[in-house]
Amino acid sequence: MGAYVVRDARSRSPYWYAVFRDGTGRRLKKSTKLTSKSKALEVARTLDKAGAEARRRTLTEVRTRELLSELLQSVSGEGLRVFSVAEWFAHFVALKRKSCAGQTVSRHRLMMREFIEFLGERARLNIAAITSKDVANFRDHRESLGLAPSTVNLDLETLSTAFNAALKQGHVSVNPCAAIEKLRDKAWRKQVFTLQQITALLKVSAVDWKGVILCGFYLGTRLHDCANLRWRNVDLVSEIKTIRFVTGKTGRDIVSVIHPTLEEYLLSLPTPESDEEFLFPSLAERVTSYLSREFKRLMHAARIEQRVIRERGEDGSGRSVNALSFHSLRHSFSSLLANAGIAEETRMALTGHTTRAVHQHYTHRELSILRDAVSVLPHIK
Repeated sequence: MGAYVVRDARSRSPYWYAVFRDGTGRRLKKSTKLTSKSKALEVARTLDKAGAEARRRTLTEVRTRELLSELLQSVSGEGLRVFSVAEWFAHFVALKRKSCAGQTVSRHRLMMREFIEFLGERARLNIAAITSKDVANFRDHRESLGLAPSTVNLDLETLSTAFNAALKQGHVSVNPCAAIEKLRDKAWRKQVFTLQQITALLKVSAVDWKGVILCGFYLGTRLHDCANLRWRNVDLVSEIKTIRFVTGKTGRDIVSVIHPTLEEYLLSLPTPESDEEFLFPSLAERVTSYLSREFKRLMHAARIEQRVIRERGEDGSGRSVNALSFHSLRHSFSSLLANAGIAEETRMALTGHTTRAVHQHYTHRELSILRDAVSVLPHIK
């Protein structure tokens, strides 16, 4: 006999009782808290169906949600909202767009797309079906592409944010990222440029590349951010000259004090017609891979010896890593400040190495501290 409903034999309750078999085969009787017989019968049939699937060992968390959604739809006319992986990530990015800066949203959107492409057909599954194994496999896949451990760990943090939001809204019972260990950052022994090497680079560089290299060295800024600076980012009028911009990688607001050598270079450039013009128009809006290749050519022209510190995998996977790259200018900047005794907090503020994704409103005193820190950097002719 299938599921059915009955009234309380002693008329002590106005509700219908569902009679059904549970996952062990026992017949149970539970109050539906419903006075409508037809709706109560729907509850009884759903509970009986769940029990049958449990006995067949096919009842999963995802299937339970589907049954609950079907039940709510039949009883109240509004089902439990169930998201696939792809649907949840699209929903999550839309929510982020309302509360976060554009660069942060772009970071989330890119990461969600990478994960969905990795999952393939599994991206159509309910978001609750994703396991720690899926996330671990994705982490290993990203590492196999040759990405730095710090980049892969940032990927995991971004994914974890999306799953935490799903957890808070009840769409998953556990965050599958929580059990995943971060990759240990490997010591690749990255080198820093000497002053002689930087001078050699400037000698073989065209005007725009000279400026980008000076920005990399005196601001500690990444290649893409340097190449895409606009005149609206530059303040050469105030007592303390600054460059303010939002990093492309992390979406953080950075305020850097302009070193006299960089100031001299910027003042030598033609006066722009608009603040929206790029400082280095021939390099702006270029993809980073192109800029990196061009910088390698400059290193070759400057006769700077290159050394590979990590080879591509034997199967052709990943990428090789060189001891020197444009990013080494950033290391040079930070190392020189550290060697001069500049406090770590000040160095982090200048390079953007901070966990707070908020705008920094510096006072004149704070800017003076940054100016004094930058002043220890050597003048390069």
